[in-house]
Amino acid sequence: MESQKQRRRRGVILSLLGFQKLQEARYQLEIIENDGARFTLEQLSYRTQLAPFTVSKVLARAEGVDKQTLEYFFRAFGLELTPSDYMRAGLDSKVEEQGSRGAGEDTKASEELPNFLSIQNPKSVLKSLLNGGEPPHATFRKIQNRVDWGEAVDVSIFFGRTEEISKLEYWILNDRCRLVALLGMGGIGKTSLGVKLAQQIQAQFEFVVWRSLRNSPPLKELLANLLQFFACGQPVNLSDNVGDLISQLIAQLRSHRCLLILDNAESIFASGDRSGRYQVGYENYGQLFQLLGETAHQSCILLTSREKPQEVAALEGENLPVRSWQLAGLSAIASLQLVRTKSFFCGADTDWQKLIQHYTGNPLALKIIATTIQELFDGNIAEFFAQGSTVFGSIYDLLTQQFYKLSALEKELMFWLAINREPVNLADLRADLVLPVPAMKLLEALDSLSRRSLIEKKSVSQTPVCFTLQPVVMEYVIGQLIQQVSTEILWEMSSNSVLHSHALIKATAKDYIRIAQTKLILQPIIDRLLQELRTKQAIATRLQEILRSLQQKSCQRWNQGEAEPSYTGGNILNLLCHLEIDLTGYNFSHLTIWQAYLQDTPLKRVNFAFAYLSKCIFAKTFATVISLAFSPDGKTLATAHFDGYFRLWDVHSGQQLIAYDAHLAFIWSIAFSPDGSILATAGEDATIKLWDVATGKCIKVLQGHNGGVLCVRFTQDSQQLVSSSADHSIRVWEITEGKCIKILNGHSNRVWSVALSPQGNILASGSEDHTIKLWDIFTGECIKTLDGHSDWLKSLAFNESGVLASGSLDATIRLWNIESGECLGILTGHLNGILAIAFVDHRNILASCSVDCTIRLWDISTQKCLKTLQGHHNSIDAIAANPQGTQLASGGDDFSLRLWDVASGECFRTFKGRNNWIKAIAYHPIFPDMIATGSEDRTVRLWTTDGKCQILAGHTDLIFSVDFSPDGLTLASASADRTIRLWDVTTGDCTHILYGHTGMVTGVAFSHDGSFLASSCYDNHIRIWDTATGKLLDTLPVHLGMSIALSPDGKKVAAGNFDQTVRIWDLETRQCDRTFTGNHNWVWCVAFSPDNRTFATGSSFEGLTRLWNIETGECLHVLSGHQDLLWAIAFSPDGNMLASCSSDGTIKLWDVATGDCLGTLTGHNTWVMCLAFSPDGNTLISGDGYAAIKFWDIQTQQCVNTLKAEQIYEQMNIYKLTGLTTAQKSNLLSLGAVEAGG
Repeated sequence: MESQKQRRRRGVILSLLGFQKLQEARYQLEIIENDGARFTLEQLSYRTQLAPFTVSKVLARAEGVDKQTLEYFFRAFGLELTPSDYMRAGLDSKVEEQGSRGAGEDTKASEELPNFLSIQNPKSVLKSLLNGGEPPHATFRKIQNRVDWGEAVDVSIFFGRTEEISKLEYWILNDRCRLVALLGMGGIGKTSLGVKLAQQIQAQFEFVVWRSLRNSPPLKELLANLLQFFACGQPVNLSDNVGDLISQLIAQLRSHRCLLILDNAESIFASGDRSGRYQVGYENYGQLFQLLGETAHQSCILLTSREKPQEVAALEGENLPVRSWQLAGLSAIASLQLVRTKSFFCGADTDWQKLIQHYTGNPLALKIIATTIQELFDGNIAEFFAQGSTVFGSIYDLLTQQFYKLSALEKELMFWLAINREPVNLADLRADLVLPVPAMKLLEALDSLSRRSLIEKKSVSQTPVCFTLQPVVMEYVIGQLIQQVSTEILWEMSSNSVLHSHALIKATAKDYIRIAQTKLILQPIIDRLLQELRTKQAIATRLQEILRSLQQKSCQRWNQGEAEPSYTGGNILNLLCHLEIDLTGYNFSHLTIWQAYLQDTPLKRVNFAFAYLSKCIFAKTFATVISLAFSPDGKTLATAHFDGYFRLWDVHSGQQLIAYDAHLAFIWSIAFSPDGSILATAGEDATIKLWDVATGKCIKVLQGHNGGVLCVRFTQDSQQLVSSSADHSIRVWEITEGKCIKILNGHSNRVWSVALSPQGNILASGSEDHTIKLWDIFTGECIKTLDGHSDWLKSLAFNESGVLASGSLDATIRLWNIESGECLGILTGHLNGILAIAFVDHRNILASCSVDCTIRLWDISTQKCLKTLQGHHNSIDAIAANPQGTQLASGGDDFSLRLWDVASGECFRTFKGRNNWIKAIAYHPIFPDMIATGSEDRTVRLWTTDGKCQILAGHTDLIFSVDFSPDGLTLASASADRTIRLWDVTTGDCTHILYGHTGMVTGVAFSHDGSFLASSCYDNHIRIWDTATGKLLDTLPVHLGMSIALSPDGKKVAAGNFDQTVRIWDLETRQCDRTFTGNHNWVWCVAFSPDNRTFATGSSFEGLTRLWNIETGECLHVLSGHQDLLWAIAFSPDGNMLASCSSDGTIKLWDVATGDCLGTLTGHNTWVMCLAFSPDGNTLISGDGYAAIKFWDIQTQQCVNTLKAEQIYEQMNIYKLTGLTTAQKSNLLSLGAVEAGG
C-alpha cells in the first residue's frame, strides 16, 4: 500500500505560478485564434501533441507527470518552463498568497491561498475535463502577511510580458536576488509590470510594500515611512541619522522576507549631467542602493527607473544578486490587444504593423495614440498617419521631460543619432563631431544615454556595436533640431549653435538616408522660415547675412593659418540649393564647407577661394560605365568607361582614387587578378593593358587581336589571362612574359564574354553568333557547343558548383549543365536584352541587368526572381558583386554608377557622370545665324552665331539627335530618356512629348514636307510620328537602331544598326527595300545624298565611311583616314562633298564622286561628335567633347568662330581651396572650375 502511494506521488505538477502563467497564455491565444472561446480538450491535445488524458492530468494538477510533458505543454503556448513553474507531486508547499485588496490597504489573513490540491477522486476530475469542464479549485489555508500597495496602478487590464515576468520571477524567487532594477524609457510599462510581478509573487513574502519616488521624497522621510510600516503599528524608535535609518531597514530586511518596490527612481536624479547622478541633497540614496545590493539579507528590492543608478551598474552581474532588466516594448500581439481595448479601429494589416512598429510597443504611447485616432480620425489609422506628426500631447511632454535632463554632450549625440537615422558605430559618430571628444568621454555619454533608456544598441552584420534611436524618440529629437535651427537662423546664432555643430543633411550618407534627411529636416526648416520671412529670396538674403558674418570671423582665423571646423557653411549651402536659388556669383571664400551635396547644383562663378571643403559631393566627370570589377578584398571598385578611361573608387567613402586615360576609346572589360595585384583593361583599340594596382603604372601591353578586345578574365592562379575579341577569336596569354600561348577559333562573330569554370579547366565563351562554346583550356579543343539563345550572347558566369549562366539580347538567362550540355532552366522577366550577369554569392543568387533599365536578383535553385532593383534611367551595361556578396555595383547609359545593398535592394550610393559633350547639331534651314545643339547635360540649346544661347530644358537624359522642320518653326530632339520632344523655335516652349519608345531614342529626322517624323531607338524599332498631333503612325522593326535618315523625297527611311547592317524601308509599302551588309562593325551613322542616288554609312569602330549606290546596292567607295572612332557624317547641300568626324579630333572632307580626301580640319582638342552643313553649303559646324562648337569656312578650311556651352562649374574659383584630393580638384577643373588668384 505504501509503495502504491509513493508511485502515485512520483513526477511533478504545475505550481500555482506555473498554472497561472499557462492560463494567461492560453487565454490570450483563445482571444486571437478562437474568438475568445475556450480551447476544447481536443484542440489542446492537437496543440501540445499530448494525449487528451495527459492534457487532463496536467490541468488537474492532481497526479504527477514527467517534467518533459510540462515542457511540451509550455512550449506549445510559447512559454519556457522554469523551476518556479512546477513542484513535486504531493509535496506540501509553502503558502502562496492570492492577491491584494487594493491600493494602500493593509491585509492581514486576507485571502485563502492554495497550498496543494487535495483531490479525493482524480478520475472524476479527469472525466469532467474530458467533458469540457474546468479544473477544480484548490484548497487554501490562511497566512499572516502585511501588504501596502501605496500608489500602485491598477493592472486588471494587462497584456503580454509573460517572458519578462517569468525571468524576473526566477531571479527573485530562485536566485534570491537582493536588488533588481527594471529599466526603460518613459511609458514603456515598467510600473505596470512591477505591479503585476509583485502581485504574482507576493505570497512568497511576509511584507510587500510599494512606494513611488515620483515626488522626490527625501531619503530620511522615505526610510521613516518604511520602518513604521514594518513595525505593524508598534512604536518604533527612529534615529535622526540617515545612516542609522538605513541600518534599521537592512535589519528588517534580514529578519523578514520583504518585497520592497521603489517606483520612478529617475525622479531623484539630476538634470544636465550624466545619467545616474543624484540631485543635490539626494546623494544618500546612492548609499542606500549600495548597501541594499552588497549587504546580505533575505529580501528583494525592485527599482523601476528610466535611468540606471550607478550603484546598480557597479554591482550587477549575470550571476550576482544585483541585476537589471532593460524593458522593451510590448509584442505585436500584446500591442494589438492593448489598442483594441480602446475601441474599434479601421486599418489594413500594414497600417497596424506601421502603428505598432512606429511606437515600438510603448504601452503609454499606444494608449494615447489610440485615443487620438478614435476621437480625431474616427478610428482610421491610415488617416492618422497621413496627417504627418506622430509626436504630440502627453507623448511630447514625456519626451521633453527626459530630453531636457540631458547634458550638452548627450543632447549633441542625440541630435547626431537622429540625423544619421540608421545605427551608427562609435568611430563614425565620433567623426561627426565638430570638436574632438576623448573616446572615454564619448563612451561615458553613450553609456549615460543607454542608462536613461533613450538610445538602443544594435549589432549590424559584422560591424562593431552601433547606436540608434527608437522611431518616436527620433521624430521628437528631429523636431527639437528643426525648432532650434530655425530660431538660430531667424534671430541669432549662439556659441553652441546647432547650425554650427550639426549637419542638417550628410552629403556622404547613403542615398536613401540623404533623401530622408532632406525631406524630414531640410524642408521643414525651410517651411518654418517661410512662415516668418514669406519668400524664398528673403530666406536667401538672411542666409547671406549669416555667411558674411561668418566670413569675417573665418578670415581672421585664416590669417592665423587655421580653418574653423564648422557645419554652418555647408548647411547654408544645402539650404540655398534646396531653395533652388541661383547661386551664380555667390561668395563662399575663406569658409569651411562640410557635407555639402552639390552633385546636381550649377555653381557658375561661385567663389570658393581659400575655402576648406570636406565630405562634399560634387558632380563627377565620367562617361558611360561599360564594365565593373571589385577588388578581391571588396574595398576597391574599378570602372571602365566609354571614353577610354578607367577609374578606381574607394567603396567605403565613395571617393575617386585615380582616373587613367588608358585606351583610345571604349574599355569593354576590366578585371582584377585573383591575388589583387594586377588590373587588366581591354579596349576597342585591340589592346589589353596590365596595370600594377599598387603603383597605378601600366606594366604590359598585350597585342595580337585584330579587333576590339571585348572581355578579359584571369585564371585562378593569376598567371594567365583569357581574352575574347571582335575578331571572333579567344586568346590565352601568359602574364609574366606577355605572350599569347593559345588562340581558340570557332565562333563566327564577335565573342562578347568568356568565363572560367571553378576548377579552371573549362572555358566558356559567348558570341554574337548566338552560341556558347565550351573549351578545354589546356588543349584548346572545343568540347561542346550550346545552342538555344536566339540573339547575341552578352555575358557568362559560373557559380561555385559549376552551373553556367548565360545572358542574351533575347531577354532570357539560361542555366546549363556543362557536363551534359543540358539547359537546366530559362529565366524570363526582363523586358529587353540582358547585357550583363554576375553571381552574387558564388552559389545560387544571380544578378542580371538589362536594356530595360532594371536589375533582377534570381534564385537559380528555384528559378524565381527574388527582387527587381530600379533606379537607373537607361540601359544598364555592367554589373558586379563584391566578394562578400553584400553589395552590387551597376553602371549604365544614364551616366551613373550605383551601389546597392543586396539584402534590402536599396541603392545606397549614386555617382552621376556629367559631360557637356555635344552629341547633336543642326543648322536652321532658313536663318543661317541660328543653330541647335543637343548635349549630354540633358539640354537642348538654340544658338546665334554671336554666342547668344537659349536653353530648352525638359529632357531627363542625354540628347542624341536634333533636327529642324523644313519651315524652321519646330525643332525635334531625341533623348536617352526614351522620349522625343517637339519645340516651338520662336518661344522655346515644348509643344509635344512623343512617348512610345522603350529604349534610348538615338535619332530623329523630319520628312521633306515636315508632316511626319521618323525616330530610331535601341528598342529595335523605327517609329513614324504625325508632327501636328504627336500621334504614332507606324512602327518598323530593326536591330538596335543607332541612327536614322529620311530620303530627300520622304519616301524612304534608313536605319543603321548594331548588327552591322543598314535597312532601307519604303514608307508607302512599309516593306524593307534593301539591306546593306558590307560594313564590318556597328553602323553608327547614315545619310542620303541630296539627289537621292548615293547613300553613306559610317562604321564607328572601323573608322570607315562607305558610299553606296542606292539603286544597285554597290559599294562605290570606302573612305579611310580617321585614326579612331567615326561619329558622324553629312552631305553638303549640293551633294558633291561629304564630311566625317572622329574621336581622333579631326573632320575630313571627301569628294563624293572620287572618294578622295579634300582636306582635314584640325582644331578640336578632343572627340568631334557631330557636324552639319549650313543651308548654303559654305559653312560647316561641329561639336566636340569639351562643349565647343566650331564654325569652319569650307573654302579656306579654317575655323572662323568658336562657341562654348557653359559647364556646371563654369568659372567656379577654387584658388587655394583645401580639403580636396588632386583627383577631386582635377575633376572640378574639367567641369569648368578655375584657379583665379589675386
